[in-house]
Amino acid sequence: MAKVELTKHLFTFFPALAGRELVVSGSTVADVVRELDAIAPGFSFYVCDERGRLRMHVNIFIGDERVVDRQRLTDPVEPGATIHIMQALSGG
Repeated sequence: MAKVELTKHLFTFFPALAGRELVVSGSTVADVVRELDAIAPGFSFYVCDERGRLRMHVNIFIGDERVVDRQRLTDPVEPGATIHIMQALSGG
């Protein structure tokens, strides 16, 4: 099981994820994203494009390390890991 921490802005779009401890199973980052999508439908498409690649404005870290495989999200997730999912915000 991995603990997932999201930037606060993501709770605006996915209130089902707010106010709860997010602990999900999965051996890869793709598995973790799918688990979050099961809790909050649409989450995976928000962070990934139609081909399953991580969107340019999204970063995922396993502990302090940024994921390497932004195309298929195959980076391994060890039990007890903390996954940080962050969306960059911009504006004028």
